Amino acid sequence: MSKPLTEQELHNLAMNHVGKDLEQRGFEFIAVNSKLKKHPQFVCIDKNSQYYFVIVRAVILPDNPNNYDVVWMETFKKHAREKNAKVLYAGVGIGNVEGEKMPIYLNQEYLMEYNGIQVIETNLN
Repeated sequence: MSKPLTEQELHNLAMNHVGKDLEQRGFEFIAVNSKLKKHPQFVCIDKNSQYYFVIVRAVILPDNPNNYDVVWMETFKKHAREKNAKVLYAGVGIGNVEGEKMPIYLNQEYLMEYNGIQVIETNLN
């Protein structure tokens, strides 16, 4: 009997997916933090030595993975500006193939909605 994935396991699944995307885009990882609600999850640099703080958020489908807490993000953007880093957001929706009311199980097929990485402007409003 399979057990449903915990919130931390769902988060780790999303992080693995986003981490592969970042690698394919040529980012180099400086730090990785997989603890839930600890941000950023990835600190990366690009080929020009620009730092990026990457926030990964896993949601259960049908919730929209592209939505984030705008008020909280303003605080995070301030932190990024202080560190001369850019902010990237990666929302990942995960769901059970048999229906949205069903839990996601370990070692079973699942749905994934991932629309790529969003650049979050850190300029002051």
